[in-house]
Amino acid sequence: MADSAPPALAGRTRDEIARRVAADLVDGYTVNLGVGIPLLVPHHIPEGVEVFLQSENGVLGMGPHPGAGNEDPDLTDAGKQPASLIPGAAIVDSATSFAIIRGGHLDVTILGALQVSARGDLANWYVPGRNPAVGGAMDLVAGTREVWVCMEHVDRQGRPKIVPECTFPLTGTGVVTRVYTDLANFRVEDGALVLTECADGVTVDDIRARTTADFTVELSR
Repeated sequence: MADSAPPALAGRTRDEIARRVAADLVDGYTVNLGVGIPLLVPHHIPEGVEVFLQSENGVLGMGPHPGAGNEDPDLTDAGKQPASLIPGAAIVDSATSFAIIRGGHLDVTILGALQVSARGDLANWYVPGRNPAVGGAMDLVAGTREVWVCMEHVDRQGRPKIVPECTFPLTGTGVVTRVYTDLANFRVEDGALVLTECADGVTVDDIRARTTADFTVELSR
């Protein structure tokens, strides 16, 4: 952790972040999941809520990990981990998969991020000095109605990931509509961040100490 960074907080675990995101999914949504924390979301979709999960590798109707011994090497999620299919699922080619994305047929894309700016810019594909991994992210953020980001609030050195301006190359400008972290939830409204929820045991002052972007506060609970 950087010398100037505040001490670490015991916020939500990665599974708890995914559970909090899943709680906001609406019955009937079609949703794309990026790699990382988003791939935990299928395990936490509330009972009675039917969500159609799309993966850019050609799956519509993806389910969670099938369990040890039930893996199909030809059926994986975006992170190349074993996946299952829900009843009525479809397997399509890459062109059709990206036609779903580019045609505006997704309700939500859930992605991880390296940085999110105060106005909802997203950087999640390239850390300078490392191998780039753009994947389908640029298509997804351009073609989806809502982009929800789930990530740790700070990086491994304790540096804020919610910043005034992204310093990493951008995936999209003004595309993020919600942010879920281990410490808090935000929405992006009219190009500005609004803090809507703090994790249990976390205060607004804790969030301000770990967020360099400006935000207003409208706590729902």
